[in-house]
Amino acid sequence: MCFRRRAGDGPSGGCVENACVEIKPEKNAEKKFSEMDNDVPKKEKEVTQDEKPRETTVEFLASIAGLLATVLFIMTFVFQTFAIPSSSMESTLLIGDHLLVNREQFAPPTHWMGPLMPYRDIHRGDIAVFLSPEQPGLFLVKRIMGLPGDRIHLRDGAVYRNGQKLDEPYVQHVSAGNSNPYSDNFPAVPPSSLYGVRNQKWRLEMPPHIEGDDIVVPPNSYFAMGDNRDVSYDSRFWGFLPRANVIGRPLFIYWSFITPPDEYLKTDMGDRFASMAHTILHFFDETRWSRTMRIPK
Repeated sequence: MCFRRRAGDGPSGGCVENACVEIKPEKNAEKKFSEMDNDVPKKEKEVTQDEKPRETTVEFLASIAGLLATVLFIMTFVFQTFAIPSSSMESTLLIGDHLLVNREQFAPPTHWMGPLMPYRDIHRGDIAVFLSPEQPGLFLVKRIMGLPGDRIHLRDGAVYRNGQKLDEPYVQHVSAGNSNPYSDNFPAVPPSSLYGVRNQKWRLEMPPHIEGDDIVVPPNSYFAMGDNRDVSYDSRFWGFLPRANVIGRPLFIYWSFITPPDEYLKTDMGDRFASMAHTILHFFDETRWSRTMRIPK
């Protein structure tokens, strides 16, 4: 900075010429200003983060509703759970096994979902869940033994398909010495109520499908039997399984609990409450943990 001193201002009263004085800014002041400048954007960022919109109660409830709707859709149209009520599939499936069933795999392919879903035809030996052709509303689980056009007959409990005796390592026989002539030699022995055939409609429908020693599976139908062959109430007693009755294929056992054989017959509210209480009290000690996630084959 330069300035001019007037006459008489000097110590000797003389005139002093122009003088320049350099004034340097304080370093600390520059630092303070710099720090203040740097603090501004940080505060602005903090304010911006604090001002993010929060989810309202209505939006939260809408998200929960959407999730529940998705789960409900999947459990209704893609997967479904079933419990095994009887011993007809032992020892592949036990009473008290709870299954997760794929409802889509055996369903007729749709034009728009066909490329996305693993649809396939039913194969011989597949385990299938289906609606009983005899009793509406009753779900059954059996093994598919015959496809449309297959020729089936039994001799002394052994199954012959298209002239070949089947090797069935999954089959269980528990009535040695107390065999049923009708079910063990199907269809050679005529159906009768003496042998447990109580379906009058099947008695009338069966003869036209017999050719020689075999019964021939008609179109859009299957012949199904249980693995516990001596006690299974299956196609030998109620007839062919219509394609439209098939629900799906069991994927795996997600839970298995020791259950009495007559549990499914108890429909009274008191019995149901007692069964629920028993399950809660004995969940850990009566759950068959070794069967969890087992795939039925």
